[in-house]
Amino acid sequence: MPSFSLNVNNKIHTVEAEADMPLLWVLRDLLDLTGTKYGCGVASCGACTVMMDGFAIYSCQRKVGTCVNKKIITIEGLSEDGSHPVQKAWLQAGVPQCGYCQPGQMMTTAAMLEKNKNPSDEIIRSTMSSNLCRCGTYQRIKEAIHIAIEEINK
Repeated sequence: MPSFSLNVNNKIHTVEAEADMPLLWVLRDLLDLTGTKYGCGVASCGACTVMMDGFAIYSCQRKVGTCVNKKIITIEGLSEDGSHPVQKAWLQAGVPQCGYCQPGQMMTTAAMLEKNKNPSDEIIRSTMSSNLCRCGTYQRIKEAIHIAIEEINK
């Protein structure tokens, strides 16, 4: 079986996996990083979103063989102590209901704010439209994003 060296949460991990194994399963099953969730497996819900080289990607559709020499950040790597502005904003706004989609929502938000520290409501709406929430916490998500924007721009 092939071996891959991956930079996940600023640590180098060597995994043995088939080159076409989805990154999601490498993260969850081989690295025991279970914060990234399986939602649909077909890039329709966003629950599996992680950051790769600063961009939000669906880990269910990214093959591990394409992840070498990339910087991958999961929800566990956003901050070890919950101090990232997005994580703090999520708590302040009371976003999670069931919480299942929230890691993907937060990773999409963090990637967006890394590229644009003051996005318009239209950019927020467009960016976040790729993440579904079965509980319908969209208004609280939007509120949390605005709280994070304020914190980042202090």
